[in-house]
Amino acid sequence: MKTEDKAFSIRPADRLADVSEYYFSRKLKEVAAMNAAGKDIISLAIGSPDMPPSPETIETLCREAQNPTAHGYQPTVGIPELRQAMAGFYRRWFGVELDPATEIQPLIGSKEGILHVTLAFVNPGDEVLVPNPGYPTYTSLSKLLGAKIVNYDLLPENNWQPDFDALERMDLSRVKLLWTNYPNMPTGAKARRETYERLVDFALRHGIIVVNDNPYSFILSQGERISILQVPRAKECCIEFNSMSKSHNMPGWRVGLLATNAQFVQWILKVKSNIDSGTFRALQLAAAQAYDNTDLWHRQANVETYTPRRRYAEEIMQALGCQFDPQQTGMFLWGRIPDRYTDVEELTERVLHEARVFITPGFIFGSNGKRYIRISLCAKEEKMQEALRRIKRLKEVSG
Repeated sequence: MKTEDKAFSIRPADRLADVSEYYFSRKLKEVAAMNAAGKDIISLAIGSPDMPPSPETIETLCREAQNPTAHGYQPTVGIPELRQAMAGFYRRWFGVELDPATEIQPLIGSKEGILHVTLAFVNPGDEVLVPNPGYPTYTSLSKLLGAKIVNYDLLPENNWQPDFDALERMDLSRVKLLWTNYPNMPTGAKARRETYERLVDFALRHGIIVVNDNPYSFILSQGERISILQVPRAKECCIEFNSMSKSHNMPGWRVGLLATNAQFVQWILKVKSNIDSGTFRALQLAAAQAYDNTDLWHRQANVETYTPRRRYAEEIMQALGCQFDPQQTGMFLWGRIPDRYTDVEELTERVLHEARVFITPGFIFGSNGKRYIRISLCAKEEKMQEALRRIKRLKEVSG
């Protein structure tokens, strides 16, 4: 049978027209090319911890991987040891009681959780409330799944907390989910009990599910750690994500959890069980071990490691003429650029190509971030010191 001599042509799904390649996926290709050309770029852009997990975590993974029976498919709900460890983690650090059998679902990271929760609760055309600025995946995955994005503002004059009066004035009739994230990324705003209480009240009155993304509560934190699930009745209307990526130095392991009421877990599991199979057993057992890290390990890994780096980040902000709130917490420093720049990329591109330091422009987090930059603390002190030295050499950068 002869095939006609014509070009093969096919179009992607229409949903791709509404999203772009993830900023870091695209930009890291450019940075890799610059490094290949000998530019030696220092990256202060991505929040990927550069220190290892606890020795006990790695030892458990190595030991369990030697077990010849450990390599088969695992249950999507996660093994009992991991679910019990997750429940113990919430009891120990947040004072929240969770039934490990019914109120916890292990995840392959929070991005996966965003996908599964949206599929479980949002029909095409339904609306989701997304913070501006906020994690870009809240927006991109919602668009891919046919949801309508409704932004709500986070503003510096309100300490980057939700404006509940503005939320109440919105038409909420088609809203299914509200995404929130404290300690906040990218702004570094701290979690507040009052904010969580108002979010729970808002959700209960309007029939909206609040999803709180909570991966940063250990970074540079020496006080009480806050979970939205501490608020009475929160489990009725809220879902909380927590990730081991930041708090346990395990970004590449892809282990996280969601916690909520048993009915929500079952609906989410219905989605998840049709998409993936369970995580490698040895990895789950190692993660369970990591949840038992000592207070000393957390203090050294999450406070003592990042404190001197934060000081360098503040010096970099000052060298760039940026203003920032010193009360910020979390894995990044968020600062407003000087008025003399037309836009944030005028600054970040100059810093990248002239100082060979990669920092994140705030516009990727939404329009309320367009005059801001974000500096990651996930580089060793000597790298941050060198980044500061290079930036200080830029002519007129602070004048």
